[in-house]
Amino acid sequence: MPYTTEEGGRLNNFAKEPTVYQAEDPTGTQKRNYVFLGIAAAVLVSGLVFVAVSVSSVS
Repeated sequence: MPYTTEEGGRLNNFAKEPTVYQAEDPTGTQKRNYVFLGIAAAVLVSGLVFVAVSVSSVS
């Protein structure tokens, strides 16, 4: 760990920096999975909105 000594003899401990890497483009399979997850999320949200509207208009 990298230590530095400050005024008055105090030690300052710095965290290790994580290794930096460049992100890779998603593959075709990952893109397809993103589309399926987006469709599933849209269906879930629209279903929740439908249930909320139908329950709230009962009274």
